[in-house]
Amino acid sequence: MKLLRIRPAIVEEVPEISALDRLCFNGIWTEAGYRREIKSDKSILLTLSVEENAEFKIIGIGCSWSILEEAHITLLGIHPDYHRQGLGTLLLYTLLKDAVAQKLERATLEVVTSNEVAMSLYEKFGFTVAGTRKNYYPKTGADAFILWRDGLDKPDFQRELKGWGDQIRDRISQKYLCQFSN
Repeated sequence: MKLLRIRPAIVEEVPEISALDRLCFNGIWTEAGYRREIKSDKSILLTLSVEENAEFKIIGIGCSWSILEEAHITLLGIHPDYHRQGLGTLLLYTLLKDAVAQKLERATLEVVTSNEVAMSLYEKFGFTVAGTRKNYYPKTGADAFILWRDGLDKPDFQRELKGWGDQIRDRISQKYLCQFSN
C-alpha cells in the first residue's frame, strides 16, 4: 500500500505544483501566482502527494480563498494517472472541511461546462448551477458554470460532510495509507 499525504503547500513545492498545473489546467497560474497563494492568509493551497521510491510526488492540488463568509474554490486538479480513485473527492472534501472550520457560510467555484466528471463530483456535494460565465477560460474560450453551495455553517451540512469523510476514507484506504497534516 502506498502512503498518501495531504497538506498545505510549501514554497519549495512550487515548481512541482506548476508542472502539475500545466498538465491539468494548461498552465492556468504562474509560479509567482502559486507563491502568492502559499503566502496569503486568505488562501489555502493544498497538495496531495503519493510516496514513490521513498519520496513524495505531488499528484493533486486544490485551492480555496476565504472571501467574507464565502469559500471560493479556485483550483481542483488530479494528475491524469490518478483519476477515478476518489482523490479529487478527497481534495474537495478537505477544502470544504477547512471552510467549515473557518465558519464560512457558502462555497462557490467555476467549472468548464463540458467537464461532466467534475460536475458530477460537485453535484454530489450539493453544489448547484447559479449561472454561466461566457468565454471564462481565456486560453480555450470555454464557458464556465458558476456553482454555489449554501449552508456550510449549518449542522445538516456538517453531518453530511462527516459522512462523506467516512466514505472517502473507506474508499481511499483500500489502496492508500492516508496521512493528513496541517
